[in-house]
Amino acid sequence: MNRHLPPRNDNLRQSVAQEAARLMAEHGIRDFLTAKRKAAERYGVFDQGQLPRNSEIQDALIEHQRLFGGDEHAQELLRKRTVALSAMSLLADFQPRLVGAVLLGTATSHNDVQLHLFADQAETVSFFLFDRQIPHEFFERRMKYNADRVITHPGVRFGIEDEVVEAVVFSHDGVRQAPVSVIDGRPMRRADAVEVRALTEHESDRG
Repeated sequence: MNRHLPPRNDNLRQSVAQEAARLMAEHGIRDFLTAKRKAAERYGVFDQGQLPRNSEIQDALIEHQRLFGGDEHAQELLRKRTVALSAMSLLADFQPRLVGAVLLGTATSHNDVQLHLFADQAETVSFFLFDRQIPHEFFERRMKYNADRVITHPGVRFGIEDEVVEAVVFSHDGVRQAPVSVIDGRPMRRADAVEVRALTEHESDRG
């Protein structure tokens, strides 16, 4: 049987979600848990059952940017998606997919462009960038696939057109199974260059 929180608790959850969204949009906090904790502290919420889900914060973030982002947010998003296309064209040999806030439409100036690449190993991507004299660095990212399966993937970070691109490198068969999203626990949405280009053309037409 479904149990609904009392109205006061519903309102409190919504307030915490809205504050967490504001922190992410205005202060560059990219981690949902960090934003949620800071928002909970502000409202004096210590009961985990009263905290919003990440999906609720995501919805609040979309609404916050709709209300307060305006043309500035739209232009910033278009610029980042355009940079993403440049990076994807550069890395076309590695079947790039755009993921994260730039794809979902919630990115602000604080968000990097996030890609998934597919290669035998991260060094293959590194050699590719090195041959083109593009400075870069390695990092690692833990990705969850289900409750029992968490894998650490290597990645490369580099700059392009004054933006930071973070590209996580998966094995070739990784293109068939995306890790789950921290937002809703479902497989992460990935977009190839064709879909991203369609998004940028749609935004350009709206502008």
